[in-house]
Amino acid sequence: MNILVCVKQVPDTTEIKIDPVTNTLIRAGVPSIVNPFDAYALEIAARIKDTMPDTRITLLSMGPPQAEAALKECLAVGGDQAYLVSDRAFGGADTLATSYTLKCAIDKLEELNGAFDLIFCGKQAIDGDTAQVGPEIAEHMDCPQITYGVEAKVEGDEVLVKRETGEGYEILAAKLPCVITVTKPSFNPRFPTIKSKMAANRARITTLAASDLPVDSTRIGLKGSPTKVKKSFTPPQKQGGVTIAEETCEASARKLFELLNTAHVI
Repeated sequence: MNILVCVKQVPDTTEIKIDPVTNTLIRAGVPSIVNPFDAYALEIAARIKDTMPDTRITLLSMGPPQAEAALKECLAVGGDQAYLVSDRAFGGADTLATSYTLKCAIDKLEELNGAFDLIFCGKQAIDGDTAQVGPEIAEHMDCPQITYGVEAKVEGDEVLVKRETGEGYEILAAKLPCVITVTKPSFNPRFPTIKSKMAANRARITTLAASDLPVDSTRIGLKGSPTKVKKSFTPPQKQGGVTIAEETCEASARKLFELLNTAHVI
């Protein structure tokens, strides 16, 4: 079984800063973490590997050189090899340009290591919350996709996925190869061992630049991004509410009426 897990290093959500000129995230000097949904995706892939020892997990990330740290974290908890797609030409990419670039990287990796049976992505990155890149990769590759997965197992030439819905869960089957996006399951990602962390720190991360990939230069980075951010801002902080706790419900209702009337709401 040959599995690919797409991983993104994202800014700590309490420290996000926006460049007022380009309207893109400022990543330099900002604490970064592995996107939590990608960590769940890796855990599900690792659980497949636990039951199928011949499984190999490849990690793929697109980002600045510092994203190597995220890949090494993932190598310590189940990954076997890792690749970083990094080039100034990829900067400022929206979801369409990002998914196209990742698809080109997947094509390159399949040339080197053979076709992938499963491709896992987190359902979304917490710095953008678009939930578009995984499904777009599936569309670029013209292969089946299952979104909002919380469990997965392989049976023959099919993958069975437990999928979260608004009404509960459903079990879906798809032929391999398949792209699966993962939401928060009922379990947490495993912790690395000291041995696995030491091995991950020594691991060599292969970097793929634009010149290494079969990309169309008009479809990458800002040039290949049809989505444009016109304005970004921090919403005003909401003031605390008012608690009404009179002795009776009727008294509370009268008090609420008085407050709304004074504020000219009614």
